Formats: sequence, C-alpha cells, structure tokens
Amino acid sequence: MSITETRAAEDSPVSTPPPATGSRRGRHLYPLAMRLHFYAGFFIAPFILIAALTGALYAIAPTIEGFVSRDLLAVESSGPARPLTDQVNAAVATRPDLTLVAVAPAPNDGDTTRVLFNDPSLGDSERLSVFVDPHTAQPVGESVVYGSGGALPLRAWLSELHRSLHLGETGRLYSELAASWLWVVALFGLVLWVHRVRKRRERRSGQWLLRPDLSQPRRRKMNWHGAIGVWILPVVLLLSATGMTWSTYAGENITTLREELSWTTPSVSATLPGATGPAVTAGGDHHSAGHVAPTPEDPAARIAQLDRVYEAARAGGITHGAEIAIPATAGTAFTVKELRLPGTYSIDAVAVDGDTGAVTDSLAFADWPLMAKLTSWGIAFHMGLLFGVPNQLLLLAIMLGLVAVIVLGYRMWWQRRPTRRAALPVPPRRGVLRRTSRWITVPLVLAALVVGWFAPLLGVSLLGFLIIDVALGLAARAPRL
Repeated sequence: MSITETRAAEDSPVSTPPPATGSRRGRHLYPLAMRLHFYAGFFIAPFILIAALTGALYAIAPTIEGFVSRDLLAVESSGPARPLTDQVNAAVATRPDLTLVAVAPAPNDGDTTRVLFNDPSLGDSERLSVFVDPHTAQPVGESVVYGSGGALPLRAWLSELHRSLHLGETGRLYSELAASWLWVVALFGLVLWVHRVRKRRERRSGQWLLRPDLSQPRRRKMNWHGAIGVWILPVVLLLSATGMTWSTYAGENITTLREELSWTTPSVSATLPGATGPAVTAGGDHHSAGHVAPTPEDPAARIAQLDRVYEAARAGGITHGAEIAIPATAGTAFTVKELRLPGTYSIDAVAVDGDTGAVTDSLAFADWPLMAKLTSWGIAFHMGLLFGVPNQLLLLAIMLGLVAVIVLGYRMWWQRRPTRRAALPVPPRRGVLRRTSRWITVPLVLAALVVGWFAPLLGVSLLGFLIIDVALGLAARAPRL
C-alpha cells in the first residue's frame, strides 16, 4: 500500500467513487486526508504509542513522588517555624564541602524547607538538596533534585524516560518525532471523522461527532476510533504544541520565533542600583538549573540576610512557594521567584537588596506578554502541575485514550491488511493528488514546506513517505518477469 493507494475507509468490496456529499474540494481533500492519516499513523504511531505510555507515567509522577518520598517532603512536627537563617545553617553544617546556591522555604505547613547546593559531581540541571524540618531546624535527609521544579530522582527518571527513553540526545529524536506528527495525524483524522459523520442522517447534529455509532457491528472499531479521537483532540493538540518546545530542532526554532516576536519569558534584574559590571537576570522558560555556581562572597553574611530578604519578598507580592537565589558577588541582589507548584497559576519575582531589605526590582506575572503566560500555563499543564491532582488524572485519561485510538487503528489495519481477500475495500486509483484542485494542492504544498522547515523531523519523514510512494508506484508499473 502506498500513499496514493490508501484503502477506502468504508467497508465496501468494490471501488467507490468520491462521496456525493460536500463540495468538490471536500471530496478531493478526503482521499488526501485518508492517505496522510493512514501512512503517518501506520509508521509514526509506534513513536506516539511509546510517548503516550511514558507520558501516562509522567503525568502522575508528582503524586507518586509525594508518596514515595514523603519522608523528605513532609514532616509531622508543628509549631512556629524557626528563622530561615537557622534552617540554612543547619543544612550547611551537613554539607560544608558544597556551595550554597539557593533556599526554598517550606511553602505550606507540614512541608520541608529545601536548601540547595551546587555539586560539581552532578550533571546539568541537577543540584543537591538538604531537606530541613522548618519547625525544628533539623535536616531530615538529602537528595539530588532536577530542574526548577525540584523533581526528586523517581520523577526525574520518569521525566527522562518520557523525554528520551534514557538514550541521551539521540533518544530525544523519538519524542520530537512523536510530538511533531501527533497534531498532523490528529487533525487529518478529524477531517476523516467529520466526513464520516456527515454521511449519517443526523449529520446536522453536532453530538454525532462525540458519540460513536454502535448500530453497525462491523464498524464499531472505526466509530470508537473516531469518537475517542475527538474526545481527546483538544488536549492532544496542546500536548503536541508544548512537547515541541522541549524538542531539539523544532524547539530551537520555536525559541527563535518567540525571541523575534518578543514572546519570551521576562526576567527580573538582580543588579543593584549603582552597581558596575554586566546586568544580571534571573528567570527563563524552562528554568534550567544546576550550572556551576561561584561561591558567595562572605556566605555567612549572606545567610544572615535571608530572613530580612524573605520578609521583604513576601511584602513585595511573593505569596506562593518560592526559591531564593543567593548572590555570589557584591552588587547583586537576592532574587526571589515563585515556583511552579500544583495549583499555582502565576509566577511573580522580586529582587531584594540583602543589606537594606529594599525591593530593587519586581516582575509580576500579570505584566508578562500574553504568549509567555500561555507558554507557562501550557508547560505547567504538560507537567501535571497546573491544577494539581485533577490535572494529572486528566492527562492520564487522555494518554490512555490515545493508546486506545492507536490500538484500534492497528486493529482495523490488521483486519483489512492486504493478505486478506474477503470483503476488502479497494483502494482508490493513483493520481488523486494530480486531480485535486489547485486551491487545495498549492496551499497544502506550501504549508508542508513551511511546517517541514519549522519541524525538521516532520519534514524529513514526510519526504521519506513521498519517496516510498514514488518507489512503490514505479515498482507497480514495472513489467513482471
């Protein structure tokens, strides 16, 4: 089977002309959508299936982490919290060999305070955290944490499994391929499903897009395939878009585009008024952490300023759990930035002069560009953190629905595979693309070129499909010996 010889969707033993419903352009778009949906689904679906299965685990990782690492994340003691200075000094005493870089005070009652150190033996975006009981100022344990979200080893392992299958940069190509094609397969599948629904008597009722027709047993798998696909479509498109921001090639193009359109995440300035030297900022989109940090000048003095800094930050609008970055050089302020925690919809940040407790700069989430806000919310949703456990359960359901759609799709192909000869649908003739109106062909070709350039893995694989199609067509015309 080739791209230009995709089998018709209807269970008909004879070749069927384009359906009579809809416009002529719609009749031409249907076989094109069928070819692309089938071929992309057939070859790319294994990558999407892996991404869905690992994504299901990644979706509920924050909840799993809360249970598995409860001894580090939660305490049973109560009473007023000890000064932040005491908590940090207790952590520093356990790891005097490492460089103190930040502290994340306990965001809620029953939580631990995280005191973060730079450890040269760790990898990129990794830091060592000493967890301290805020009520007793006693360390309860330590662990490596990953990224700005402070993921512990289990959640970080699940994240890397979803991201690259633990195969390094090469493994990231699988997830980029899946994210790049997911929205294409989904949208062309929607075209096919709308076409099928319009053929029913009740085609004017929108409910048929969401309800599978179970009156025909032979087509139940197809109807479930289409209906479930529509149910999960909005979230799938969002996951595909946000997933591409983490990718290697498409992600780089997205970053460049956002920079050119001034859609990047703004940063608070950590440079104190009157200080000389280059400006220092704190912030970013994905908040990579764990780079080699210089040792703060007079660290004891910096630690002694923490309570003043934190009090000023709270007065300056920091109301959620936050991380306080400790400056390493003179002329640099403490930066206090809210963390991406479950149920947190804004990320405010301030810079505080440690000597005076004055807020020298502030950046409210309300002042972010709209696209930066949407990106932040999308990333938090993708990570299962936007609205906590309901977010995670929704993602789990969507991933299981995506798995069901893929399995049903392969099941339909298996029942109609070319080795079967009874009651098989006959593929339409070759050359449908040549007979398609230029009003459809030209925009599709231009869109394919633009999207292929923007998402290179999608473009390369699409070119591969076309090469396979041409090769199969030439082989079919060659005389048999």
